Amino acid sequence: MERMRNARTRRRLDPRNWASWKPFGIGERKPNNYLELVKAFRSVKGNRRYAWRLLTQGTCDGCALGTKGMRDWTMDEVHLCNIRLRLLKLNTMPALDVSLLADVSGLERMRSAELRDLGRLPYPMLRRAGEPCFTRIGWDEALDLAAPHLRDGSRFGVYLTSRGVPNENYFAAQKAVRALGSNSVDNAARICHSPSTVALKQSIGAAATTCSYTDWIGSDLIVFIGSNPSNNQPVAMKYLYHAKKAGTKVAMVNAYREPGMDKYWVPSNAESALFGTKITDHFFGVNVGGDIGFLNGVLKHLIEDGRVDEAWVAEHTTGFEEVREAVAGQSWEELEALSGATREQMAELAGLLGEARSAVLVWSMGITQHTYGEDNVRAIVNLALARGFVGRDHCGLMPIRGHSGVQGGAEMGAYATGLPGGLPVTGENARRFADLWGFEVPTTPGLTATDMIDAAHAGELDALVSSGGNFLEVLPDPAYCREALSRLRLRVHVDIVLSSQMLVPAEDGDVLLLPAQTRYEMAGGVTETSTERRIIFSPEVEGPRIGEARPEWRIFTELAARARPELADRLRYSGTPEIRADIERAVPFYAGIAGLSEFGDNVQYGGRHLCPGGRFPTPDGRGRFAPVALPALERPDGSFMVATRRGKQFNSMVHERRDGFNGATREAVLISAHDADRLGLADGDPVELRSVAGERAFRGRVLRAPLMPGNLQIHWPEGNVLLDASRRSPDARIPDYNALATITKLPA
Repeated sequence: MERMRNARTRRRLDPRNWASWKPFGIGERKPNNYLELVKAFRSVKGNRRYAWRLLTQGTCDGCALGTKGMRDWTMDEVHLCNIRLRLLKLNTMPALDVSLLADVSGLERMRSAELRDLGRLPYPMLRRAGEPCFTRIGWDEALDLAAPHLRDGSRFGVYLTSRGVPNENYFAAQKAVRALGSNSVDNAARICHSPSTVALKQSIGAAATTCSYTDWIGSDLIVFIGSNPSNNQPVAMKYLYHAKKAGTKVAMVNAYREPGMDKYWVPSNAESALFGTKITDHFFGVNVGGDIGFLNGVLKHLIEDGRVDEAWVAEHTTGFEEVREAVAGQSWEELEALSGATREQMAELAGLLGEARSAVLVWSMGITQHTYGEDNVRAIVNLALARGFVGRDHCGLMPIRGHSGVQGGAEMGAYATGLPGGLPVTGENARRFADLWGFEVPTTPGLTATDMIDAAHAGELDALVSSGGNFLEVLPDPAYCREALSRLRLRVHVDIVLSSQMLVPAEDGDVLLLPAQTRYEMAGGVTETSTERRIIFSPEVEGPRIGEARPEWRIFTELAARARPELADRLRYSGTPEIRADIERAVPFYAGIAGLSEFGDNVQYGGRHLCPGGRFPTPDGRGRFAPVALPALERPDGSFMVATRRGKQFNSMVHERRDGFNGATREAVLISAHDADRLGLADGDPVELRSVAGERAFRGRVLRAPLMPGNLQIHWPEGNVLLDASRRSPDARIPDYNALATITKLPA
């Protein structure tokens, strides 16, 4: 009966949620999602039938919402967004003309998007030190060249990106690296949600979202903290449309009032496409880096106002009294100064949480990419535990993922600090996998992604195998990364297209390019794990195949087999079904993955909720509060906190120069009207941002925006030149993607 009432409610028009009475938002600044369909249609000319099969038969390789074709498990409607449409070209394009690699000097001047558009890598290619070209070689020669460099486990590192990488590739790669005597294998989770992994594991015993997307719809409240799904997970806005129809209130805590989170036109829903949808009901502006001050202030109000669920806390948690004492010792003046928000604004969110019977707390890289990212997450967990918003319907903690491979990467063990199943690297855990696999597993953590770059820069690393990704674009201080890459004796780049890091000349070493298959090309099919812990099978899709491209699981296991031939029989797989069986043996909570073999097959580990009924997978079965100290943020007079943001892009792949939501071009420096007026800056004025220490600079143009005074935003990855590569969080080792800088007007 309730489901029928909810269905009727969702079908009924509700002008209270409309963003505009103007049909289709005419005159409003917003992305043209229908134009995206046209662009996608044009981009796959010659392969349109294959592109259609990818959409209808595959699991999306974009963000981590998770699909079965163009459907999902949250709503009975079409699941399609402009990110997936933009990726179609990448997945269907023909092969690169390898004659273009006969002289790379011209390629070095090309932008990343131009390099990608040249086509798929079809063959193994080798560039010797001092040579201006890449030469085609065979697979046997390529593997035999690389294998000797991987025999000393202390002198090489392996990195895997997150976009499109399936569980099978991650698992086989990490197993191969450990067979080579190293734990120095890492993936892109390191630079996005690694603080969430650390803090959640410590506090609730599980490093994953505790709820499902269906819990959004019908929840009393959803709070987004440092997260912008309108740009990064567009179909989530359709979930929010349905949540709003069901009466859910949406709050947002952020330095910038994101236009796409203010109002959104869902293109595949008639009501929202015509009138738009008001998304955010309550906006709370905080300083960049000021989240702990605000969240602790909210908790302080909950405690002082008697809104903590004392009975639930007493029955299901530990450590609350220490947290109560900690926030009591933090003055309102300190909390306001750090956060930039008022005591009254903190009370407003506390009131919303206190009155809500259910709530989902959602966060992303605005929370994690700080030197104290772990503490940011702990402050969020404290709020959820204080109200008992864990383990029941329409409640949960959700570190929303931006890439389809990022959740599974760490769970498969492709992590320098974690083994399969997220187990820490210890002697006891290493022995368990040694017994399972039949070879010794290292007992100490390996190099993280950023540690690998440091080691290469210092001459302490000989070889780096990079599967996808581009360190020049995703890490702080690109010049430092370029120097590090040039000093390696061997770089192996496993990818489907060219990237700028492949073209960095080696001072005294070789650069090897190995062509990989996409997930849709892999015989036997593959799986991904979505944000909501759903392990989804994606079958091989009939279509054109590129040259001699191979699946990455086969590349990594063959490299290890040639480096350690005595272990070859324990490393090689007959296909992805055998890998899934190995995963199920190694990761007990992935039970059922071995049986996934057909389109739509899936299993959600843990079910709809983790920690059901307040029972946590911790040694004592309780959730753990953690006192969170206020970070010591000092901002010299005349300086600004600068955050990096995403625009019209997916990961570091920039799709358009201009963001359809706010009109910002890639060189835009977003600044509040208050600060712009104070400094005499008009839209379009050229400015230079310079790090407080003075050694790093970024040049751009002013764009006034609804941003907290004292804060600026610039685009990532362009703004990485302003970042200090040495600033990282203590446990997760995530880089700090923020900076302190001054702003100076330049001559026109």
